[in-house]
Amino acid sequence: MTTTERLPVQPPRLTMAELAPEAYKAMIRLDAATRHGIDPTLRQLVLIRASQINHCAFCIDMHSKDALAAGETTERVIQLSAWHESKHFYTAKEVAALELTEAVTVLTDGFVPDEVFARAAEHFEEAELAQLIATITVINAWNRFAVTTRMVPGEYVPGKH
Repeated sequence: MTTTERLPVQPPRLTMAELAPEAYKAMIRLDAATRHGIDPTLRQLVLIRASQINHCAFCIDMHSKDALAAGETTERVIQLSAWHESKHFYTAKEVAALELTEAVTVLTDGFVPDEVFARAAEHFEEAELAQLIATITVINAWNRFAVTTRMVPGEYVPGKH
């Protein structure tokens, strides 16, 4: 093997869409329901950040490509994994959403802190906040499907899903 030769792709363990089609279709409907009532740019940042936390390579690939195709800057997508140190790339509303995303995604650290929820509530109307929470919940579910079944990153084309 040469030093520039890539390692082989790990094959998927199984295909949820084929083996659990009703559950998969329900996830697609739930995902579609979260696409309304929240800014699309903000939504992509949330999807990428939760996927980074969950180490979901497939979803990071998909949502980074979707964000870039929708006009998001490469710089903001790259900085997202270190947003705590680079808050100046984001608005206060986006930072509040990212804080909430991390708190909801990493429930093993305890409950969602009141101060994190309060900061989000300052920037989002109640209906929008509910959509944000639904979005965070759905991407965490997708991450678990993709990580567990080893969905293969790299071949996603923006707008495919």
